[in-house]
Amino acid sequence: MNARSLSESMAHKVERQLRGDILTLALPPGARISEQEIGERYGSSRQPGREALIALAKSRLVEILPQRGAVVARISVAKLMQAAFIRETIETAVVKAACNAFHFHARTRISDCLRAQEEAAESGDRAAFRRGDDLFHKTLAEGAGLPMAWSVVEDLKAHIDRACCLSLHAPHTLSKLVAEHHAIVAAIDRRDEGAAMTAMNAHLSELLHDLPKLEAQHPDLFE
Repeated sequence: MNARSLSESMAHKVERQLRGDILTLALPPGARISEQEIGERYGSSRQPGREALIALAKSRLVEILPQRGAVVARISVAKLMQAAFIRETIETAVVKAACNAFHFHARTRISDCLRAQEEAAESGDRAAFRRGDDLFHKTLAEGAGLPMAWSVVEDLKAHIDRACCLSLHAPHTLSKLVAEHHAIVAAIDRRDEGAAMTAMNAHLSELLHDLPKLEAQHPDLFE
Protein backbone atom coordinates (compact mmCIF):
# COMPACT_ATOMS: atom_id res chain seq x y z
CA MET A 1 0.00 0.00 0.00
CA ASN A 2 1.48 3.36 -1.04
CA ALA A 3 1.61 6.50 1.11
CA ARG A 4 -1.51 8.00 -0.47
CA SER A 5 -3.55 4.83 0.13
CA LEU A 6 -2.36 4.70 3.73
CA SER A 7 -3.40 8.32 4.22
CA GLU A 8 -6.85 7.68 2.74
CA SER A 9 -7.26 4.57 4.86
CA MET A 10 -6.39 6.47 8.04
CA ALA A 11 -8.71 9.33 7.08
CA HIS A 12 -11.61 6.89 6.66
CA LYS A 13 -10.79 5.22 9.96
CA VAL A 14 -10.67 8.55 11.79
CA GLU A 15 -13.90 9.70 10.13
CA ARG A 16 -15.66 6.47 11.17
CA GLN A 17 -14.43 6.75 14.76
CA LEU A 18 -15.23 10.44 15.04
CA ARG A 19 -18.67 9.91 13.52
CA GLY A 20 -19.34 7.10 15.99
CA ASP A 21 -18.37 9.27 18.95
CA ILE A 22 -20.65 12.06 17.72
CA LEU A 23 -23.63 9.76 17.14
CA THR A 24 -23.30 8.14 20.57
CA LEU A 25 -22.86 11.55 22.25
CA ALA A 26 -19.37 10.68 23.48
CA LEU A 27 -18.69 14.00 21.76
CA PRO A 28 -21.83 15.98 22.61
CA PRO A 29 -23.41 18.74 20.51
CA GLY A 30 -21.55 21.99 20.98
CA ALA A 31 -18.21 20.32 21.80
CA ARG A 32 -15.20 22.00 20.17
CA ILE A 33 -12.86 19.71 18.24
CA SER A 34 -9.55 20.49 16.58
CA GLU A 35 -7.33 18.59 14.19
CA GLN A 36 -4.76 18.25 16.95
CA GLU A 37 -7.30 16.88 19.43
CA ILE A 38 -8.56 14.40 16.83
CA GLY A 39 -5.00 13.23 16.23
CA GLU A 40 -4.46 12.70 19.95
CA ARG A 41 -7.83 10.99 20.39
CA TYR A 42 -7.51 8.55 17.48
CA GLY A 43 -3.75 8.28 17.05
CA SER A 44 -3.44 10.01 13.69
CA SER A 45 -1.65 12.96 12.13
CA ARG A 46 -3.42 16.28 11.49
CA GLN A 47 -4.24 15.54 7.83
CA PRO A 48 -6.65 12.61 8.44
CA GLY A 49 -8.30 14.71 11.15
CA ARG A 50 -8.75 17.60 8.73
CA GLU A 51 -10.27 15.28 6.10
CA ALA A 52 -12.59 13.72 8.67
CA LEU A 53 -13.86 17.15 9.74
CA ILE A 54 -14.52 18.16 6.13
CA ALA A 55 -16.44 14.92 5.48
CA LEU A 56 -18.53 15.27 8.62
CA ALA A 57 -19.22 18.91 7.83
CA LYS A 58 -20.76 17.74 4.54
CA SER A 59 -23.00 15.43 6.58
CA ARG A 60 -23.82 18.45 8.80
CA LEU A 61 -22.66 16.67 11.94
CA VAL A 62 -19.83 19.19 12.34
CA GLU A 63 -19.75 22.93 11.81
CA ILE A 64 -16.45 24.50 10.74
CA LEU A 65 -16.33 28.09 11.95
CA PRO A 66 -13.90 30.56 10.33
CA GLN A 67 -11.06 31.45 12.70
CA ARG A 68 -12.73 29.45 15.48
CA GLY A 69 -12.20 25.81 14.52
CA ALA A 70 -14.87 23.13 14.47
CA VAL A 71 -17.75 22.24 16.78
CA VAL A 72 -20.10 19.29 16.91
CA ALA A 73 -23.39 20.48 15.42
CA ARG A 74 -26.38 20.63 17.71
CA ILE A 75 -29.29 18.31 16.96
CA SER A 76 -31.55 19.86 14.35
CA VAL A 77 -35.20 18.94 14.84
CA ALA A 78 -35.97 20.06 11.28
CA LYS A 79 -33.34 17.73 9.79
CA LEU A 80 -34.39 14.94 12.15
CA MET A 81 -38.03 15.22 11.06
CA GLN A 82 -37.10 15.14 7.38
CA ALA A 83 -34.83 12.13 7.90
CA ALA A 84 -37.56 10.36 9.90
CA PHE A 85 -40.11 10.98 7.13
CA ILE A 86 -37.84 9.55 4.45
CA ARG A 87 -36.82 6.61 6.63
CA GLU A 88 -40.45 5.72 7.39
CA THR A 89 -41.33 5.88 3.69
CA ILE A 90 -38.49 3.54 2.78
CA GLU A 91 -38.78 1.06 5.63
CA THR A 92 -42.55 0.60 5.41
CA ALA A 93 -42.03 -0.19 1.72
CA VAL A 94 -39.31 -2.68 2.71
CA VAL A 95 -41.58 -4.65 5.05
CA LYS A 96 -44.34 -4.63 2.43
CA ALA A 97 -41.89 -6.19 -0.02
CA ALA A 98 -40.71 -8.62 2.67
CA CYS A 99 -44.27 -9.93 3.03
CA ASN A 100 -44.19 -11.00 -0.62
CA ALA A 101 -40.72 -12.56 -0.57
CA PHE A 102 -38.23 -12.89 2.26
CA HIS A 103 -35.02 -14.90 1.98
CA PHE A 104 -34.89 -17.76 4.47
CA HIS A 105 -31.23 -17.09 5.34
CA ALA A 106 -32.16 -13.53 6.34
CA ARG A 107 -35.05 -14.89 8.42
CA THR A 108 -32.57 -17.02 10.39
CA ARG A 109 -30.31 -14.00 10.91
CA ILE A 110 -33.32 -11.99 12.11
CA SER A 111 -34.02 -14.60 14.80
CA ASP A 112 -30.39 -14.49 15.93
CA CYS A 113 -30.50 -10.70 15.97
CA LEU A 114 -33.66 -10.63 18.10
CA ARG A 115 -32.12 -13.02 20.63
CA ALA A 116 -29.02 -10.82 20.85
CA GLN A 117 -31.18 -7.74 21.33
CA GLU A 118 -33.16 -9.44 24.09
CA GLU A 119 -29.89 -10.23 25.88
CA ALA A 120 -28.66 -6.65 25.43
CA ALA A 121 -31.96 -5.29 26.76
CA GLU A 122 -31.82 -7.56 29.82
CA SER A 123 -28.22 -6.54 30.60
CA GLY A 124 -28.82 -2.86 29.78
CA ASP A 125 -26.04 -2.88 27.19
CA ARG A 126 -27.20 0.07 25.09
CA ALA A 127 -24.20 0.01 22.73
CA ALA A 128 -24.82 -3.65 21.86
CA PHE A 129 -28.53 -2.95 21.54
CA ARG A 130 -27.95 -0.15 19.04
CA ARG A 131 -25.64 -2.34 16.96
CA GLY A 132 -28.32 -5.01 16.98
CA ASP A 133 -30.96 -2.48 15.99
CA ASP A 134 -28.98 -1.45 12.93
CA LEU A 135 -28.40 -5.11 12.04
CA PHE A 136 -32.13 -5.87 12.39
CA HIS A 137 -33.16 -3.14 9.95
CA LYS A 138 -30.30 -3.94 7.57
CA THR A 139 -31.23 -7.62 7.51
CA LEU A 140 -34.87 -6.79 6.82
CA ALA A 141 -33.82 -4.85 3.73
CA GLU A 142 -31.44 -7.59 2.58
CA GLY A 143 -34.03 -10.31 3.15
CA ALA A 144 -36.55 -8.37 1.07
CA GLY A 145 -33.98 -8.09 -1.73
CA LEU A 146 -33.56 -4.34 -1.19
CA PRO A 147 -30.09 -3.85 0.30
CA MET A 148 -29.77 -0.39 -1.26
CA ALA A 149 -32.72 0.74 0.86
CA TRP A 150 -30.66 0.29 4.00
CA SER A 151 -27.71 2.15 2.45
CA VAL A 152 -29.96 5.18 1.96
CA VAL A 153 -31.45 4.91 5.46
CA GLU A 154 -28.05 4.44 7.08
CA ASP A 155 -26.79 7.69 5.59
CA LEU A 156 -29.92 9.59 6.66
CA LYS A 157 -30.25 8.27 10.17
CA ALA A 158 -27.24 10.17 11.48
CA HIS A 159 -29.70 13.01 12.14
CA ILE A 160 -31.90 10.61 14.13
CA ASP A 161 -29.31 8.58 16.03
CA ARG A 162 -28.26 11.19 18.58
CA ALA A 163 -31.83 11.81 19.74
CA CYS A 164 -32.34 8.04 19.70
CA CYS A 165 -29.35 7.67 21.99
CA LEU A 166 -30.99 10.03 24.48
CA SER A 167 -34.27 8.10 24.39
CA LEU A 168 -32.63 4.74 25.13
CA HIS A 169 -31.93 5.84 28.70
CA ALA A 170 -35.64 5.84 29.59
CA PRO A 171 -36.80 2.86 31.70
CA HIS A 172 -38.12 -0.17 29.75
CA THR A 173 -37.32 1.46 26.39
CA LEU A 174 -35.08 -1.39 25.22
CA SER A 175 -37.55 -4.17 25.97
CA LYS A 176 -40.34 -2.15 24.30
CA LEU A 177 -38.29 -1.77 21.12
CA VAL A 178 -37.57 -5.51 21.05
CA ALA A 179 -41.29 -6.20 21.33
CA GLU A 180 -41.90 -3.87 18.38
CA HIS A 181 -39.30 -5.75 16.34
CA HIS A 182 -41.05 -9.03 17.14
CA ALA A 183 -44.37 -7.55 15.98
CA ILE A 184 -42.83 -6.53 12.65
CA VAL A 185 -41.37 -9.98 12.06
CA ALA A 186 -44.57 -11.75 13.10
CA ALA A 187 -46.51 -9.74 10.50
CA ILE A 188 -43.94 -10.59 7.82
CA ASP A 189 -44.17 -14.28 8.74
CA ARG A 190 -47.96 -14.07 8.26
CA ARG A 191 -47.44 -12.21 4.96
CA ASP A 192 -49.74 -9.51 6.32
CA GLU A 193 -48.64 -6.37 4.47
CA GLY A 194 -50.96 -4.01 6.32
CA ALA A 195 -49.95 -5.24 9.77
CA ALA A 196 -46.24 -5.17 8.87
CA MET A 197 -46.42 -1.61 7.59
CA THR A 198 -48.47 -0.48 10.61
CA ALA A 199 -45.99 -2.14 12.99
CA MET A 200 -43.02 -0.52 11.28
CA ASN A 201 -44.74 2.86 11.26
CA ALA A 202 -45.49 2.60 14.99
CA HIS A 203 -41.90 1.50 15.69
CA LEU A 204 -40.30 4.39 13.81
CA SER A 205 -42.77 6.95 15.22
CA GLU A 206 -41.75 6.20 18.80
CA LEU A 207 -38.90 8.70 18.81
CA LEU A 208 -41.06 11.48 17.36
CA HIS A 209 -43.50 11.07 20.26
CA ASP A 210 -40.63 11.43 22.73
CA LEU A 211 -38.97 14.36 20.94
CA PRO A 212 -40.65 17.28 22.80
CA LYS A 213 -39.72 15.69 26.13
CA LEU A 214 -36.12 15.10 25.01
CA GLU A 215 -35.81 18.73 23.89
CA ALA A 216 -37.12 19.93 27.24
CA GLN A 217 -34.76 17.67 29.17
CA HIS A 218 -31.67 18.51 27.08
CA PRO A 219 -32.14 22.04 25.65
CA ASP A 220 -28.37 22.55 25.32
CA LEU A 221 -28.10 19.67 22.84
CA PHE A 222 -30.69 20.95 20.35
CA GLU A 223 -30.66 23.90 17.97
